[in-house]
Amino acid sequence: MFDTIAHRYDFLNHLLSLGIDRRWRAQGVKALQSAIGRHGASILDVATGTGDLAIAALEMKPALLVGIDISREMLSLAEKKFLKYSTLTLSRFFIQAEVEHLPIPSEIFDAAMVAYGVRNFTNLQQGLREIHRVLKPGGRFLVLEFSLPRLPVMRQLYLFYFSKLLPSIGRFFSGSRYAYSYLPASVEQFPQPEEFVKILHKVGFAEVKWKLQTLGISVLYLATKPPVT
Repeated sequence: MFDTIAHRYDFLNHLLSLGIDRRWRAQGVKALQSAIGRHGASILDVATGTGDLAIAALEMKPALLVGIDISREMLSLAEKKFLKYSTLTLSRFFIQAEVEHLPIPSEIFDAAMVAYGVRNFTNLQQGLREIHRVLKPGGRFLVLEFSLPRLPVMRQLYLFYFSKLLPSIGRFFSGSRYAYSYLPASVEQFPQPEEFVKILHKVGFAEVKWKLQTLGISVLYLATKPPVT
């Protein structure tokens, strides 16, 4: 599915969110940078897609940046985007892989992040456990994910746009009948923030903080892998 819409993915992300998705990513990177508190970190970007969050994370001046995704077409676009950053002193790799089976040794990364892709994990808890595994003790995990607004009026307007208008717009520009019908369905089925926090705790994360973005359309989560005691 993601291979078929890769050519229109960035355009539709910005169009359908009215450009607010850029601000959400910037806020996520700022929160992660504040939590790590230094440059030169090793960062894993899960479900990197076309690399927008990875590019935003360059502000953190990482020493190592690895992006993984199941879609070869998405990764190809991410690699092309990064060509303009070839002068940076940065080791970067893009790997086609499933998050549930990361081809990465344990305790490698200072930070991991995923923007609007965690709801697409085939097995949510297994994917989160794998991310937990590859983080160093004390490592940070940033999640940006869609949610349903809590204010009743806003929720009704959002659901009308999300379930009625968005699929038609997405289908018109991408040519995919399924992809942008899948999007609202996956958001509605994803756990609400309080429940997702419980899942993060269950797989081993601690100190989970979360913050609503734009009236609850998006949620920023920041979790920590407990340090060795």
